[in-house]
Amino acid sequence: MTITIRDVARRAHVSVATVSRALSSPDLVRPDTRSRVLAAATELGYQPNRAARGLITGKTGNIGIVVPDLDNPFFTGILKAVQTRAAQADYAVFVADSDEDPVAEAKLVRAMAKQVDGLLLCSPGVTDPQIVLAADTAPLVLLNHRLAGVPSTVMDGADGLRQVVAHLVALGHSRIAYLTGPRTAWANSERRRGLAAAVADHRVDLVELGPFAPRYEGGLQAADLALAADVTAIMAYNDVMALGVLARLRDRGVSVPDDVSVTGFDDLTYASLTAPALTTVAMPLATAGRTAVNMLLDWLDTTGEPAPHITLPTQIIVRGTTAPPPGGA
Repeated sequence: MTITIRDVARRAHVSVATVSRALSSPDLVRPDTRSRVLAAATELGYQPNRAARGLITGKTGNIGIVVPDLDNPFFTGILKAVQTRAAQADYAVFVADSDEDPVAEAKLVRAMAKQVDGLLLCSPGVTDPQIVLAADTAPLVLLNHRLAGVPSTVMDGADGLRQVVAHLVALGHSRIAYLTGPRTAWANSERRRGLAAAVADHRVDLVELGPFAPRYEGGLQAADLALAADVTAIMAYNDVMALGVLARLRDRGVSVPDDVSVTGFDDLTYASLTAPALTTVAMPLATAGRTAVNMLLDWLDTTGEPAPHITLPTQIIVRGTTAPPPGGA
């Protein structure tokens, strides 16, 4: 049998209105009365109806997250952590997939802002002015994108790519291709920033190709161009693209890593399951998801505070797809 607020009121010997105030506005109720109400609610196992609680508090108990592509395990890895942390705080999560379409993303953000207490935008494709407008509409935290004035949790992709270049140079590679991701992606610009610094430090002959779709098909397309550029190592924008590269090289009879080395980015679950296993950069997806939810919950309770920005470290994971170039170091 469902326990209602009336059951709690009868057990605590108070009115329904007093129970409501004790649960939603405790400062309006005497401490001894509030203690009696809470004890009755605990004894009966009462859980306030989310919709009814929203009418009282003006809160929905929901947060929203918009991601570019749920087919990409990078985003599902973040989403799982977001849902777990939100549930711990008694929030439900509304999820929307923009399918890498900035126009669709903008519409989703506008629609979702009306239904949730706060929003997470993960690797947004909309413009910075559109993000600022959305942040004026609803509490907003960015994930994998940084913008002044808006709270954000990011992963240090620039340093991750510096680590990859340093690893390849240590193996003896000097002519390396980078397969770029979406031109407008903040993560792509950050990785290219780290790449530029690493190339200058190590005097690498860099071949930049793209942009390519951050998907398996993008890797298939990019592999032929990289081979035509006569490089000894290929750095893919992400692991999904790297899988396409590996498949195309295999079809062409190119041995990895004997003929050419390949690296990915993200360290998704299957990166260690490829043959050979993929050298890549580990991104702290679960930590990023939890941190972003914590930031959003904190942001809901603050006013006028400076927008916080948190950067999480990344780490290269060396596996079997990288080796010295043909002929040795």
